Amino acid sequence: MKQEFISIQKALKQGKGKVSLRGWVYRIRKGKDKIFIILRDTSDIIQCVFSQEKFKKQWNAIDKILIESSIKIKGTIKQDKRAVTGYEIQVEEFEIISYAEDFPIGKDQSQELLLDKRHLWIRSRRMQAILKIRSTVFGAIHEYFRSKEFYEFQSPIITSGAAESGPTKFTVDYFGKKVFLTQTWQFYAEAAIYALEKIYTIAPSFRAEESKTSRHLTEYWHAEAEVAWTNLDELIDIAENLVKYVITKVLKENKKELAILGRDINKLEPSTKKKFPRITYANALKLLKDKKKINIKWGKDLRTIEEEKIMELYDTPIFVTNYPKDCMAFYKPRSKKNRKTAECFDCLLPEGNGELIGGSERDISIEEIKKSLKFWKEKIEDYEFYMEPLHYGAIPHAGFGLGIERFIKWICGLDNIKDAIAFPRTMTRYSP
Repeated sequence: MKQEFISIQKALKQGKGKVSLRGWVYRIRKGKDKIFIILRDTSDIIQCVFSQEKFKKQWNAIDKILIESSIKIKGTIKQDKRAVTGYEIQVEEFEIISYAEDFPIGKDQSQELLLDKRHLWIRSRRMQAILKIRSTVFGAIHEYFRSKEFYEFQSPIITSGAAESGPTKFTVDYFGKKVFLTQTWQFYAEAAIYALEKIYTIAPSFRAEESKTSRHLTEYWHAEAEVAWTNLDELIDIAENLVKYVITKVLKENKKELAILGRDINKLEPSTKKKFPRITYANALKLLKDKKKINIKWGKDLRTIEEEKIMELYDTPIFVTNYPKDCMAFYKPRSKKNRKTAECFDCLLPEGNGELIGGSERDISIEEIKKSLKFWKEKIEDYEFYMEPLHYGAIPHAGFGLGIERFIKWICGLDNIKDAIAFPRTMTRYSP
């Protein structure tokens, strides 16, 4: 078959005349003297009609075609409202590239089987739609930061120590020495802002958290930013505008994919138009008490259940600021207005999706950092490399990290974060 192949999407747009397509068999329906094959490629699906009258000699070969066989076809496209995408192709020529065996995934399969067969399940219309949206999300993050004159900066995946918390580190044998997979780029980024001032990254992070929830992965993609000469309010503006930019981009470019997923875009649109509320931790406790009859003692971090109850009151993400200092990481500085709190925030998502972003100003007082390290029973000498840049022109700076899979989970309206990435890694799953 010597012809120029076009995508199914372009063929649908063309609407009439001769077309040449190639792809995989998505569905098959057999009639008395016709076989109807739904062909798929990365762009869409279309019905292709094989007539026995036309292909008498090749009918046995056509009859052996199974789902996921790869074929090329040439024919005439025309409108047919009964067809799955409103058009069908009367096939005039075809070439079978590869026969498929019986496909091991059918209807109503268990989630575990779909994870075991992920290398095949990613061909599904559902996973295809998610992965296209995922691509848009990654691209939009890059676009946003670069439009704001951020530099992209990469840091090591293999590190010598902790960042967030010791027990959640993955260890690696590094030529006989014990090192770790990174939890965040933050410590390297804080050194780099003295050279580049405004930086961001998109990179994998690893957390050895013993969690089996629908919101946790052990390997996930992290969008992080670090900004010189900024404060908490300005940092929150950057984070809010990033979220708005990405959602707007997806709503513009992925209408078809959101429809395939059955996502109600009315749940997303308010976040492109409204300013995200900003409340303090103290106000959050008051809301829980007054609106949800839940009493939380001041000083305790908010759990998943409390975050979800708060978010029942909002239809956009919100920022909760100024958590108690004593339950925050050592690098988050005490607030000048209330020394019991830290200059930090969490961005919480609606619809039970939990925390999307965590960020803070960074403490530039070596004395305060040492006090906090002692409070957390950390070895000060392990953090000398972190504090050394502060001896040479320390400046106010702040940064945040955004979990991309949680973002995708919310955007797509997914039940489980494992569907927000092609090959998820969890406590119990490290293959395929």
